[in-house]
Amino acid sequence: MADYDVIFIGSGHACWHGAVLLKMANKKVALVERDLLGGTCTNYGCDAKILLDSPFELKEALTRYQGIGLAQEAEVDWGPLMAYKKAVIGFMPKAMEGMFTPFGLDILRGEGRFLDAHTIEVAGKTYTAEHFVIGTGQDYIPLDIPGKEHFHNSRDFLSLDVIPEHVTFVGAGIISMEFASICLSLGRKVDVVTSGASALNAYPQEYVTKIVDKMRAQGANFVWNAQVEEIVRTEGGYTLKGADGLSIDTDYILVAVGRRANVEGLGLEQLGISFSDRGIQVDDHLRTSVRNIYASGDVVDKKVPKLTPTAEFESNYIAMDILNPLNGAIHYPVIPNLVFTLPRIAQVGVSRREAEAKPGEYRIEELDFGASMSWLNKAEKEAHITYIFDKQNHLVGAAVFSDDAGSYIDVLTLIINQKIGANELRGMIFAFPTPTYGLISTLIPLFLKQGA
Repeated sequence: MADYDVIFIGSGHACWHGAVLLKMANKKVALVERDLLGGTCTNYGCDAKILLDSPFELKEALTRYQGIGLAQEAEVDWGPLMAYKKAVIGFMPKAMEGMFTPFGLDILRGEGRFLDAHTIEVAGKTYTAEHFVIGTGQDYIPLDIPGKEHFHNSRDFLSLDVIPEHVTFVGAGIISMEFASICLSLGRKVDVVTSGASALNAYPQEYVTKIVDKMRAQGANFVWNAQVEEIVRTEGGYTLKGADGLSIDTDYILVAVGRRANVEGLGLEQLGISFSDRGIQVDDHLRTSVRNIYASGDVVDKKVPKLTPTAEFESNYIAMDILNPLNGAIHYPVIPNLVFTLPRIAQVGVSRREAEAKPGEYRIEELDFGASMSWLNKAEKEAHITYIFDKQNHLVGAAVFSDDAGSYIDVLTLIINQKIGANELRGMIFAFPTPTYGLISTLIPLFLKQGA
């Protein structure tokens, strides 16, 4: 008889949600963790970021009221804010252990390595299970150049007690653009150096351009199509050097050029499980080629966005798949995606790029939401929404540029997933006056343009 019904390798959102469901079904379950309980998002990522980011969002909103009711400009004091973040986030692993242990989830400390399809080794001890779930996430892609020991990553930045006066970001993806927004709000000097020709390639470029233009107006220096070749330690800081004479003197360098799956050391090769830097290959039940071994979250090679809520969704699905042999294949709803620049950019469902490629199948509607609703949306005149409708006049996609993009995109995700139309929306009553009321009231006429 196996030691456990299910062993999860990892304790982040890709694992613990499903573990709790299985434990509630009276299964014997264990979590393997080599680092802090809760995984990257809880300790080093999303949770820490939003705690630090929220005051900057408020500052952004208050700035719009300068001259129309607010007499003094708001400023963020980073030191106390970081102390607050460390106190809150630092308690998370203990809080999670306090939840898991009384609940009956065993915690196996150390790195897990498969010995065979039903046996794993952790810290020199072996454990057997009927099923395994790999939820080890991703790690940073290193930039292997001279001086690489001087680089920092997002974990380092999210624990900085003092933000250096001059910060240089290598890469122009989510991490760099979000943290650069914070640095600029604090009045720091910022460089963004990238091998690409644009930033945030997965997001609507009409909105990304607005962010880049705003950041430039704040003093940011963008270097496109650049090849970083060397980092040199200097008396006053560091010099980033690259092709074509690129040379930047700076105080701090954060590298964020992508992430790769955490699969090294798991022993997948000897089991014949296929994987790459993109992740572990799975079937439509999230099973690897070894049928009793699943994979969940960012470690999976998949086309859908690798996000915390996606990992949670997959973790819950796997638990139900283990409990129900007749469970159907996984079906993903539309997944909202949000980048925490200032303002935010959000998108869900069919993108503008996809719609423009198939003009006979989709209708694109643009709404200057801020121009029409600035009295309701905290004076945010630049807010903008792009809607995508299909031939049946269902809302199938949306993109939002706004400080409140996260709230708006969640409402729009519900409308898309449930295929809610104008008639259903008119049959509901929403709180007034709120920004989301403004969202609904301006959306209904767009449904009616071609009948709903």
